[in-house]
Amino acid sequence: MAAVDHLVPIFEARGYSVPAVRVSVGFPSTGGKGRHLGQCWSSKAAEDGLNQIFIAPHLKTPLDFLDTLVHELVHAVDNCESGHGEGFKKIALDVGLKGPMRSAGAGDHLKQDLIRIAEKLGVFPHGRLSLPIPTAQKAPKRPGAKCAKCGYEVVMLKKHLDLGPPICPKDMEGMEETGEWENKN
Repeated sequence: MAAVDHLVPIFEARGYSVPAVRVSVGFPSTGGKGRHLGQCWSSKAAEDGLNQIFIAPHLKTPLDFLDTLVHELVHAVDNCESGHGEGFKKIALDVGLKGPMRSAGAGDHLKQDLIRIAEKLGVFPHGRLSLPIPTAQKAPKRPGAKCAKCGYEVVMLKKHLDLGPPICPKDMEGMEETGEWENKN
């Protein structure tokens, strides 16, 4: 929230009023696997009537955080009315963002302001998450045996190897009635 206080003058100098917002480090609605670095929710979506801004937890530096926060504050100024359309674009360009609007980031002049703000704020109180989170490796596929007659497959388990190959289900038809099944086992 201290970062917002430092960014407000950049918006005010260009004639924009930043509304009260809540800023959190957390996953946007697309979750951790998405490419979104931030997300702003309209004040209409929040019970307390404040724009809610989420900054992705995998950002590395205070500059990355501030750059993303400026982008999301543009949405808050617009109360998420324009998406990345003309209303958003006008505000974004005025405050110093550049590039395609969906991923607009700080231009050179704004970047210098953000570096000064990062130095004033000091250490970024956040432990970066490494994404994607490593998942457990899947066990290798167990070897199997396949019947040449019918295609029936079984997993080859070490404890069953001494029993011999599986009996084809087609060969088993009628074995129960004749008692032949017990004789084979």
